[in-house]
Amino acid sequence: MDNCKAWDYAIGIVQVDGTKPSDEFLELVEKEKRGEITSEDIRKALYQKYKVKEVE
Repeated sequence: MDNCKAWDYAIGIVQVDGTKPSDEFLELVEKEKRGEITSEDIRKALYQKYKVKEVE
């Protein structure tokens, strides 16, 4: 399975559960499909967005 098909499959599985991926996430996936970013870049972007901020 190539990378594009793998992403399409993964997104389809999420949608079966009635969840829609965010437009921001879908844009990251499209960039990765085009070779503009890597899967690691997606991981880092999601980590930055969803990491728990420590209270000082």
